[in-house]
Amino acid sequence: MLNPPLPAVALSHPASLSSTRLFIAFSKIALTGFGGVMPFAYRALVEQYRWLSADEFARYLALSQVLPGPTICNIALMIGKRYAGIAGALAAMAGLIIAPFLLVIVLGVAYQRFGTLAIVQDALTGMTAVAAGLVLATAIKMAMLLFGKADNTDKMAKTDKTGDTSEIGSPDKSKLPSRQATLQAVLMALAFAGLALLKWRLIVVFVLLALPGSIVAYFLKDKNG
Repeated sequence: MLNPPLPAVALSHPASLSSTRLFIAFSKIALTGFGGVMPFAYRALVEQYRWLSADEFARYLALSQVLPGPTICNIALMIGKRYAGIAGALAAMAGLIIAPFLLVIVLGVAYQRFGTLAIVQDALTGMTAVAAGLVLATAIKMAMLLFGKADNTDKMAKTDKTGDTSEIGSPDKSKLPSRQATLQAVLMALAFAGLALLKWRLIVVFVLLALPGSIVAYFLKDKNG
């Protein structure tokens, strides 16, 4: 028996969005997330606007990673198409590109003039550390939600079989993680090792892990009911 997804927050579920609203929303994301847009995109789309659940954002992110082009642009296109069709996809992409494009030109000119100053170099060093911290925090948050969803799904599957609801909402810390959560942790560790430590290309890591991981996940899900 398939169980419904468990989003981290209640979704607003808009039937549709105007192209103007999509343009403004993605313009804010692009400008707010200067130096590392993905953490700000997660916060805006999942926690602020609630257009996506955490699980949907993870799926969009995974698909966008393996498609040609920048990841955030692929996400913008998919969300725009979902809520406002082709016009929405173009509006979301325009909002993501136009304002940062103009801003980067201005900052590029300024950097050529003042980039050698010590205060500018120190500021860029601090920005780099902050951007890395934001990306890491978003990855940890998404991983916690992903593992929590796997554990909740496993408990619901067991409840469907036994009719006992005493375990829901009161997890036993002495129990081992579910097979789904363990598989996710292993795949994440292998992907990190391939990309960060071995310096393999993304497409190589994807080919080596995606298909075998999907097959194993399917059979584990089927076994859990």
